[in-house]
Amino acid sequence: MTIHVVGNVCVDTSFRLERLPLPGETLNAAAAGDGPGGKGANQAVAAARTGAAVALWAPVGRDAASDWVEGAIAAEIPDLRLVHLDLPCDRSVIMIDRAGENVIITAAACAEAFDPLAMTTLGDTWAAGDMLLMQGNLSTAATMACLKAARAAGLVTILNPSPLSADPLDLAAVSLIVVNRPEAEALTGEADAERAARRLLAMGADSAIVTLGSAGALLLEAGASSVLRLPPSDVEAVDASGAGDCFAGTLAGLLAQGAPLPDAARLATRAAAIAVGRPGTLASFPTLAEIAALTKTLKLENV
Repeated sequence: MTIHVVGNVCVDTSFRLERLPLPGETLNAAAAGDGPGGKGANQAVAAARTGAAVALWAPVGRDAASDWVEGAIAAEIPDLRLVHLDLPCDRSVIMIDRAGENVIITAAACAEAFDPLAMTTLGDTWAAGDMLLMQGNLSTAATMACLKAARAAGLVTILNPSPLSADPLDLAAVSLIVVNRPEAEALTGEADAERAARRLLAMGADSAIVTLGSAGALLLEAGASSVLRLPPSDVEAVDASGAGDCFAGTLAGLLAQGAPLPDAARLATRAAAIAVGRPGTLASFPTLAEIAALTKTLKLENV
């Protein structure tokens, strides 16, 4: 099974501060740096580090930044299917305070212009039994078209619709939706995470996971009468940026290798906790060896 991650790549510029600035305020950062990022790239790398076969389909520009980020991601994802557009590379600015909380701003012209089914051979490359993993960076129309085509072709579809669009989402072609608590409330109108998960299934998704930050996560599978609550790991937060991507990518990678959904979600929760305890985004994600060690610890025999 190949995981086809369809999303964005960008250059992440991170600033570490004692606290986040107030409106109109200028602060000096304690540290700053550039790295490859984008939710599509992040999730593809996290999935690949589980040992799964991953193909990343994403747009980049025709500038030096695009060349640099392509080289950096190619080291992690050999099956890199990038489309070069006549635009500058997408970029994100991430501000992280000493408690690990972050604020992220993204310029996403490439992602917004990307039409995967029209601009790539994606629809001719995937096969029944493969997996499609998508995020919210592309246009809603492009995302929905990919999900529907993948479902019709017999793929397992996973959607992590972050960042959320103002456009309504049709979840009928979604095998598994992964959202955090604020996203779940925005999509369903339900402040309670369990009620939100049930509403997501009523909206068409087969299964739903709501991540709860330091409180862990909850899982509601199709046909289940009760939710499964996944306890958090005890970790001192250093940098929460990318934690959701680490969770979604690790989850997809484990599922693609045969792990049952509850087991995959438990391990993905542990992987995200490791990422939160380290600085950086991709640099903080667990390595292949660390994922293998977690797999043994949780006795996931199918992975």
